[in-house]
Amino acid sequence: MKETNLHTGCSSYATQSWQPVFYPEGLPKKQWFEYYCKYFDTYELNATFYRFPTVKSLQSWYHKTPQAFTFSIKVPKTITHIKRLVDCNEEIEKFYATAREGLKDKLGCVLFQLPPSFSYTPERLDAVIMATNPDFNNVVEFRNESWWNEGVIKRLADNNITFCSVNYPKLPTTVIKTTQTGYVRMHGNPKLFYAEYTQQQIETLYEDIMSQNFKQTYLYFNNTASSAAIINALQVKNMNAK
Repeated sequence: MKETNLHTGCSSYATQSWQPVFYPEGLPKKQWFEYYCKYFDTYELNATFYRFPTVKSLQSWYHKTPQAFTFSIKVPKTITHIKRLVDCNEEIEKFYATAREGLKDKLGCVLFQLPPSFSYTPERLDAVIMATNPDFNNVVEFRNESWWNEGVIKRLADNNITFCSVNYPKLPTTVIKTTQTGYVRMHGNPKLFYAEYTQQQIETLYEDIMSQNFKQTYLYFNNTASSAAIINALQVKNMNAK
């Protein structure tokens, strides 16, 4: 019996090249997400990064997915990239409330993705911790290597915040454990958003995740600009079924 409950999915589903690699020839695009849900039990909502969600829009996602389906949802860039976690408590509270009301029991994780220019300082680490609501499964993705240090990992662990493990050009790729929830984003490497991981890389990733003994792990492939994401996600799904 596997120690971790592994949820595998993608960060987009509407890439044209996925037909006929994944979507059957002739399947209308409006039916693609329904078809995706037959194979995967989670989806990472990235659209909320670009546009603040409404309860109605999230309820639409909720109602078109199976009962056991889960979503991870990305915090809007207004909070993480424009205001950079400064003077945005009202927006953060509104986002959490909207996510909870719209996705209900299908809300998996809340993802704070911070920009590459957001380098480590003690003050910024404090801001990250203060921004998160402990009632949710919070994940923080850093894009600056300065955050890969023991002090950061310990503080996040002490505050039950998940460090997002990434596979991203020029960043460490180690699977890091700060909570009982693992969160891994595969962005495409070396060609960002395009590169397909080899079978050997996928097998190594799977072993690395399993060795951490998370209670549950969310693994998302964000190399969605090509057919790579769906190919890699299916490889993991097949491995996990054995």
